[in-house]
Amino acid sequence: MGPQPPGVSVVVTVRDEAESIGRLLTSLAAQTRAPDDVVVVDGGSTDGTPAILAAWAERGDLPLVVLSRPGANISAGRNAAIGAARGPIVACTDAGVRLEPGWIEALVAPFATGERFVAGFFASDPSGAFETALGATTLPERAEIDPGRFLPSSRSVAFRKEAWAAAGGYPEWLDYCEDLVFDFRLREAVGPAAFAPEAVAHFRPRPTLAAFARQYYRYARGDGKAGLWAGRHLVRYGTYLVVGPAVALVALRVSPWAWAALAAGLGAMLRAPFGRLARQWAPLSAPERVAAALWVPAIRVTGDGAKMVGYPAGLLWRWRHRPPAWRPAPEIGRLV
Repeated sequence: MGPQPPGVSVVVTVRDEAESIGRLLTSLAAQTRAPDDVVVVDGGSTDGTPAILAAWAERGDLPLVVLSRPGANISAGRNAAIGAARGPIVACTDAGVRLEPGWIEALVAPFATGERFVAGFFASDPSGAFETALGATTLPERAEIDPGRFLPSSRSVAFRKEAWAAAGGYPEWLDYCEDLVFDFRLREAVGPAAFAPEAVAHFRPRPTLAAFARQYYRYARGDGKAGLWAGRHLVRYGTYLVVGPAVALVALRVSPWAWAALAAGLGAMLRAPFGRLARQWAPLSAPERVAAALWVPAIRVTGDGAKMVGYPAGLLWRWRHRPPAWRPAPEIGRLV
């Protein structure tokens, strides 16, 4: 037999996840490589989440440890869970996901050969036309990932516990984008992540356009708080506020060639989402496919607009609060 990976703890943070926590726990109980312990930190749920967790703990299907930390944000919750984890390897995921049966096995396998930081993957698990379009518009497929530049989401990532300590833990001053800042710090501490593409966590996209807009507003506000991706946000402002209107004005007043340029620009923005949608819409009926195709441009524009509002809000917070100094790494990757 070859080298075997060491023990692994799975950590999760929850708050009001009564509708989704059962799906995650069921998928954890069905893993081909069982976790040595599962540490769940509840940040102050007021729904049925604590009762569901208590019932699972009593059943004994999982080695479940539940900690109550009312008011803790996701970073503080993760740090508390990791601090209580017994295993030398920590695997992170989120309450709203369904894990592939081989998720833990695939995620921890690289540690047997000396890795200290492993990136899993995640995929859309949509219901209906809108969620299918949203997943296709915002999430890359595995073939699009450059493993050397990939920054994993903390819904599917693993690391040695001492690497977490060396990186200073998750940044508790951030409420969103905390996993990206942690990725940067972890890369600086132990090097790039090994990529485990078979370690897949499936999650449902937001169910409405309004919920998606709120999500992307918060993501961009987190970027501003952390001082991330200034160049990319400036390109977005320039595209929507300067270049796009200028080309449209020329098209209306001067030349039909400007219409071609405008159409080419829109095509470039939407080519990847439409390509993914065509590969992912098999479960949809013909009318649902038409609806999904119509949703794609609306989702793209709504997401960009939400980011353009959220980013300056984050910068204002950063200016007012002067968060702890840290050195952002080069822009080496971002999914959405």
